[in-house]
Amino acid sequence: MRSLGDDASILTEDFMAATIEDKVLSENGTPGGLTLQTEKGITTISDTVVAKLAGHACRDVDGVASMGKTFRRLLGRVRPGETSLTQGVNVEVGRKEAAVDVVIVVRYGFSIPTLAQQVRENVIATVEAATGLIVKEVNIEVDDLAFDEDRTTSRVE
Repeated sequence: MRSLGDDASILTEDFMAATIEDKVLSENGTPGGLTLQTEKGITTISDTVVAKLAGHACRDVDGVASMGKTFRRLLGRVRPGETSLTQGVNVEVGRKEAAVDVVIVVRYGFSIPTLAQQVRENVIATVEAATGLIVKEVNIEVDDLAFDEDRTTSRVE
């Protein structure tokens, strides 16, 4: 399991001392995301950035095989390319807080309650360290169980 930890030092004093504007606007001026204002300028954090941080934090936990609902994962296999970091992640970002919902697939042999707690803690630590938001909740849905390839082959030749 890996989180931002020491990388949190990239947050400057200006960022940590930032006040949150009354309006939450994305870069194009539409609702959504987080806007931080300091004496030296405005920083906007979109919902997509928070979702990617949460998705990356989930995938860093040993025992998470993949993310997303079964149908969505199958669609992802049809389209070539890299797996989206936001697959299986939904976020709601307010002025000061965020709520995160994730859908994971657990590798066989891992304790689901223990793994869920590790995922929850890593998502909270990563999102809070990178954005300054307070993560109020991380809801986890376990959609499937993944087995090693050796276990799915027939015992009979």
